[in-house]
Amino acid sequence: MNKQVFKILAKVNKVVLPSFTKKQLDIAKASKLQLAIIGWRAYVTLRALD
Repeated sequence: MNKQVFKILAKVNKVVLPSFTKKQLDIAKASKLQLAIIGWRAYVTLRALD
């Protein structure tokens, strides 16, 4: 996909999805949904930076 699409998605993620680092979430105690959100944000961020 286009790099611009991932840059837009990264901005949308920042506004819409919660930031678990600010909430000091322990990743060992995270639920499956929280892990999926963390994974999605990491995937989009890596694609936006490539």
